[in-house]
Amino acid sequence: MRRVMTAFMAFFLLSLPNAVLADGFAEKLRAGTFVLHTENDKFGGGTDEFYTNGVQATWVSPVLESWEDADVHASIEMLAGSLPLINDERKHSISFGIGHTIFTPVDTQTTEPQPDDRPYAGWLYGTLGLHAKNSKRLDVFELTLGIVGPSALGEQVQNDYHRLIGVDEANGWEHQLHDEPGLMLTWERNWRLFPDKDPARTGGWGFDATPHFGATVGNVKTYVNAGGEVRFGYNLPADFGTSFIGPADGVNAPIDGLEDSRPGFHVFGGLEGKAVARDIFLDGNTWRDSPSVAKRPFVGDAYFGLSVRPSSHFAVTYTQVVRSKEFYGQTHPHVFGSLSLSFNF
Repeated sequence: MRRVMTAFMAFFLLSLPNAVLADGFAEKLRAGTFVLHTENDKFGGGTDEFYTNGVQATWVSPVLESWEDADVHASIEMLAGSLPLINDERKHSISFGIGHTIFTPVDTQTTEPQPDDRPYAGWLYGTLGLHAKNSKRLDVFELTLGIVGPSALGEQVQNDYHRLIGVDEANGWEHQLHDEPGLMLTWERNWRLFPDKDPARTGGWGFDATPHFGATVGNVKTYVNAGGEVRFGYNLPADFGTSFIGPADGVNAPIDGLEDSRPGFHVFGGLEGKAVARDIFLDGNTWRDSPSVAKRPFVGDAYFGLSVRPSSHFAVTYTQVVRSKEFYGQTHPHVFGSLSLSFNF
C-alpha cells in the first residue's frame, strides 16, 4: 500500500508541470514568482509539538495574456472558462506547489498510545491553482492532492533530522494515522483596500489592508475561513499580503510581475478565523479506525512580522503566529514561526 501511494504522489507531482509544457510554455517556467516556506514551532515557540514542522515550495506563473496564448491544455482552459470566479477580464496566472507537514502530540518520548492528545501524522501533497487578479481583487481556485499516513514519510523526515542535529527522536510514530489519499478543493478571495492611494505603485511610505474570505472542502480539511492583514512600510509590494503554508498559497506574487516590485520593507499584523467541519489530523482517518481527539469547531490565528525586499527580485519575510486551541483537552495555544523567501523573475 505504501509503495502504491508513494508512486501515486510521485506521478501527480511530476505530471503537474507536464500539463503546461506544450509549444514553448517551458520558457515561462523560468519566470514568475517562486515562494519557499519553512514553518516550525521552534521559531518563537521553543516547542516540538502539535503542528511542529512544514515546508512548501510554490511557483506562480507570470501574467498570462490568455489561456490560449499560454498553450494550457484544453482541460485547464475548459476549467478556467467554467468558473465564474476567475472567468472575467482580470489578469490570470497558474500555480504549482509541493509541500510536507508534520503533526505530533506534546509527549514524543513515550511509545504508548495517547488518546487525549493530537495524533502523529504526516501530510505530503501537491497543488494546482488558477489565479485571477487586478489591483483590487484576487481569486484563487486550487486543487490539492496528497497522502496522509506512513507513506507521507513524517516519521522519517522528523527523526532523520533529529538525528542529524543531535535531538531525541520521537518514539510514538507507531500510532500515527493510517495511509489515506487526500483531496481538497479551495476557493479564496482576497481584496486590497485603498487602491486609489496605492503606495506600491507610487512609492514611498504607506499602508494598506488585505482582507480575505474562503472555503476548503475535502477529506483532509473542510472549513470556512476569513481574516485580514494591515501593512505599513516603505514601497509596499503590489500583492495581497503574507503567504503561508497551506491552500491558496502564492498571494504574495506581484500582480504585474517585476514592474510592481521594488526594494522596500514593511511590518504587518493580521487575524484569521476558521469554522472547521473536518480536520483529519484531529478527527482521524475517514474510513478506518485511528487515533483521534475531539476538535474545536472554531480556531483563530493572530500573527505579525517583518518583510524586507533588498531588490525587486527577492524578498524575505518572517511571521510569528499564535494559534488558539484546536481540540478539547489542549492545555495551551500553539506558537510557531514562518519564514518565507520569494524570488521574482
